[in-house]
Amino acid sequence: MAETRIALVTGANRGIGLEIVRQLSRAGLMAVLASRDVAKGREAAAELASEGLEPPVVALDVTDEGSIRAAVDEVLGVFGRIDVLVNNAGVLHEGQTPDVSKVLQLSPAMALATYETNTLGPLRTMQAVVPIMQKGGYGRVVNLSSGAGQLAEMGSGFPAYRMSKAALNALTRVTAAELGAAPIKVNAMCPGWVRTDMGGPDATRSVEQGAETAVWLATLPDTGPTGGFFRDKAPIAW
Repeated sequence: MAETRIALVTGANRGIGLEIVRQLSRAGLMAVLASRDVAKGREAAAELASEGLEPPVVALDVTDEGSIRAAVDEVLGVFGRIDVLVNNAGVLHEGQTPDVSKVLQLSPAMALATYETNTLGPLRTMQAVVPIMQKGGYGRVVNLSSGAGQLAEMGSGFPAYRMSKAALNALTRVTAAELGAAPIKVNAMCPGWVRTDMGGPDATRSVEQGAETAVWLATLPDTGPTGGFFRDKAPIAW
């Protein structure tokens, strides 16, 4: 019998993160629901329990190295390894209206706060988890990026968010290149415009659609890609 893979999903108490936990659990993985607010994480887990799913919950704030280490140690203490890392936690401090968010009006403090979560958060979690994957000889890292971070189609508005996601894409490429032919795959994906608290009610995609590619990347076979950027399970331009 194949062993159960252990997945850690950040920012998973709602939206796309919660749906990723749901879909990974249904696929047979032990998906650990990580939430900055552990009480909200437990509420989300109770929602999944009504569907017959029982994800473990850990407190994890991606802006706090101590919180990340404590969460990783907790997962290791229970399961002994981490096979999959989904860097889903993200922020959009600029709101949902691009007209009020321009480069010349951008507060450097807002840009730094955005980078803390959207770019440095995944850097911190990968630094904590990838060495564990290396010891285990297996790993899948999925970075939740955005088309807003594509240099190929870069537009105006949301400069802090766009820059943080472009930097996350660079981090994805650099990490994949450094790991090379190792059995650890590192990819980024764009969920599209999804109906969540961040995306708003007018978004064109459901959370189920938004999570699907992340789940696909989290369960790639050994022959799967690494160092790529995907939407709807297909490569897209950087």
